[in-house]
Amino acid sequence: MAVIEVVTFRLAPGVDEARFRDADQRAQTEFVYSRRGALRRTTARGSDGEWLVVTLWGSAPDAEASAAAARDDAAMTRWATLVDGSSVTTRRFDTLE
Repeated sequence: MAVIEVVTFRLAPGVDEARFRDADQRAQTEFVYSRRGALRRTTARGSDGEWLVVTLWGSAPDAEASAAAARDDAAMTRWATLVDGSSVTTRRFDTLE
């Protein structure tokens, strides 16, 4: 069963959107898509300044392993420094198919 991971957040104070979008693209291409089970990832921005990243993983263990590995990855660490950590919420949903 696949897993849909939904992360919502706001940018850290003073972070330029272009700088974040560059870091987000690098996190996606250098880290996420190199991980086992990463099927699709997309980023969106709400009109109120909230951001959303949706990642489709092949399985829950794939998502969990990626989250653990992200702590030691340069691209993901850079991404995290641009996000307001207190605003981050992560939820996972099991697909029904």
